[in-house]
Amino acid sequence: MTIIQPWLTLCYNPAMPVLPLGVPVAKRIFDLFLTIPGIILISPLVVIIVLLVWVFHGWPVIFAQRRPGYRGKPFSVYKFRTMTETHDAQGNLLPDAERLTPLGTFLRSTSLDELPELFNVLRGEISLVGPRPLLMQYLDRYTPEQAHRHDALPGITGWAQINGRNALTWEDKFRMDVWYVDHWSFWLDFKILILTFWKVIKREGINQTENITMDEFMGTEERIENGESRVENCNK
Repeated sequence: MTIIQPWLTLCYNPAMPVLPLGVPVAKRIFDLFLTIPGIILISPLVVIIVLLVWVFHGWPVIFAQRRPGYRGKPFSVYKFRTMTETHDAQGNLLPDAERLTPLGTFLRSTSLDELPELFNVLRGEISLVGPRPLLMQYLDRYTPEQAHRHDALPGITGWAQINGRNALTWEDKFRMDVWYVDHWSFWLDFKILILTFWKVIKREGINQTENITMDEFMGTEERIENGESRVENCNK
């Protein structure tokens, strides 16, 4: 995980085309139509969060983490920091549960930690709606069907997020991601955004039961004819 400081770099990625090949023009226009005025409107809230994170978590207040994006191309996703960088006596980072602060818990439960991802939308790396960008190491663990989720821009929210979020199994999430890729429409995106706001207000499905974050996805276990199990991987 790389900590970053320069805010101006959040707005533009020269390596990313304004309209990625294969992404519907209407989807990109819809994203920019909502994102540009949205960033302006929430700027006072962003300033407040920046100050709070600075006081309780230190500087810098946002971090960037490499994630696979459209068609598996890596990019840096931005979020507000929700944890301290506290280490044990041996210099190792403490577990997430011990580094997550009350402020961080609040930011996660209200999804306010994800506001910097609006700059990823400006840069054309993600959409407002799409499959969530996960970890780079998952690319080698997907089945071919699950890897189909990367045939759309990743999103801040998605079909899986309004249908259970972290309460779902990984396989259920991926099935919903693939369904979204195959059934995308302008009205589906609009519906997902409306339901997302409702879910955030109700604070549903924020964390998997008794875990700070979802358990790591290790691959999909599938039965073969002799009754044994194996992990089906998709190398990209």
